[in-house]
Amino acid sequence: MSKEELLDQFNAMMRNTLMETLEMKYVDVDPVKGMLKVSMPVNPRVHQPMGLLHGGASAAVAESVGSAASCLFADPGEYAILGIELSCNHIKSKREGMIYGSANIIHKGRSTHLWEIRITDEEDRLISHCKLTNMIVPLNK
Repeated sequence: MSKEELLDQFNAMMRNTLMETLEMKYVDVDPVKGMLKVSMPVNPRVHQPMGLLHGGASAAVAESVGSAASCLFADPGEYAILGIELSCNHIKSKREGMIYGSANIIHKGRSTHLWEIRITDEEDRLISHCKLTNMIVPLNK
């Protein structure tokens, strides 16, 4: 499957979800390296009261891209992909523009995946550094 077809598939999964509400869009994928990248606009819809990017919005980016990235290794028609731990360190604030969440596989086991997610701005400055553990559970069919 081509890179464009994979991105179309990932973007189609976002319909009627929080990711669509927050205007996320998958923009890059490398299934060989185990990498998936998403973008999200920063505007008042994702601000906290001080007019800065809400940490929960950054966490939503991390959980979304890391969980979706597990689909590179676990077919969602065969497995449930469940985020079981998310840790985020917010490094830099952001008021407007775009952020990008890039998930890279650290550990690909049979029942767990561990992802490093770097959230950066348009100039590749680190906004948040996150770690996500997903549990990979066979579906009962």
